[in-house]
Amino acid sequence: MTKYRRASRAARVLLPGAVTVALLAGCAQGSGGVASAAGSTSPAGASPTAGAPSAGSSGTVTPAPTGRPAPGTLLVGDFGSDTVTFVDPARGAIGSVKVGTAPYGLVVGSDGRAWVATAEGVAVVDTTTGQRLALIPYETDAGPVTTGEYRGGGMGIALAPDGRRVYVGVNVPGGNGTLEVIDTASLRVTDTVPVGRRPFDVDVSRDGSEVYATNHDSFDVTIVAAGTLEPRRVEVAPYGTEGGLGSWLKPHYTAVRPSDGKLLLPFEGERLAVVDPRTGRTTIEPMTANTHQHGATVTADGTLLTVGTGPIDPSEDRGPSLTVRTPGGAERVYPLEGPHETVAVSKDGRTAYVTGGFTRDGYWDGLSVVDLDTGDTRRLEAGSRPLGVVVL
Repeated sequence: MTKYRRASRAARVLLPGAVTVALLAGCAQGSGGVASAAGSTSPAGASPTAGAPSAGSSGTVTPAPTGRPAPGTLLVGDFGSDTVTFVDPARGAIGSVKVGTAPYGLVVGSDGRAWVATAEGVAVVDTTTGQRLALIPYETDAGPVTTGEYRGGGMGIALAPDGRRVYVGVNVPGGNGTLEVIDTASLRVTDTVPVGRRPFDVDVSRDGSEVYATNHDSFDVTIVAAGTLEPRRVEVAPYGTEGGLGSWLKPHYTAVRPSDGKLLLPFEGERLAVVDPRTGRTTIEPMTANTHQHGATVTADGTLLTVGTGPIDPSEDRGPSLTVRTPGGAERVYPLEGPHETVAVSKDGRTAYVTGGFTRDGYWDGLSVVDLDTGDTRRLEAGSRPLGVVVL
């Protein structure tokens, strides 16, 4: 794989900007229909599944429990198998549901339905019954259903605040992707919108008026008006775009800051790109972890959590970590053992759950559980190469 090397440390100067500030996969580029549902007629390749055990990379999987999950239960997407796994944060995996090939992102609504972006469609899972209710095929032709880092199909996924629409970024290997819009009542794709290459992450503004697709391989975010579905491209490239598809210095995940709706995109543990979606202007603020970064999330009070996957250049960069950045810009960096991908936070804001899946080498089948008060970290084996994670 071609690796575009950064400039030397002496040349890595932070761009002007304020000094303070209020989420399946690797980096360098390598080489339509009706949903199926229980009781409906299903198209080929989209058969309904009622929580049956499935064989993933680790063999037979225990069926998911029934009944409303206990508060704080985790749901992870198993990129290494065809399942999502329910996880007790104290005990580990408690059961799985077959969803579809190579699950990436996932999101859960207030009604308990989980929406999972797989290579072959968006799976709908009832988390209270442990059943897959539907598999909604994509309208976009993403090529053959495959696994691996550069597979086609769904990547980032988000739910509108009113629960009426799901937005999923669909990767088309070798070309630009799309944002597909799903009606959550009819379980149909209603619209497709062109976006950039490899839409790692999808986010929605707090009022639901805009959708943001973070496009890894085109160095940009596509801002889509939810009402008209008109797209706008905003380049986000604090290191420039030299190296193109071979560059490691591209956007991965975005967090929407609650206080003002600005987009927060971490780069390399060195620069935080703060994008104003109204104007398209980007300001740069310094970060301190000095490590390649992927997943990002933000809490209601504006605290940003960012996953460091490890060094690009081991002679200059630090290892894997979790950065916790306050709204005022102060950072605490918690070291992690091995690469990780995305992060979710407990309801009380005191514990972070960091997935160990990572689509490149070095992944493992579990999560790191980080006590944000003490910094204590423990490993919890759960899932198969888990990428996406939500707290139920």
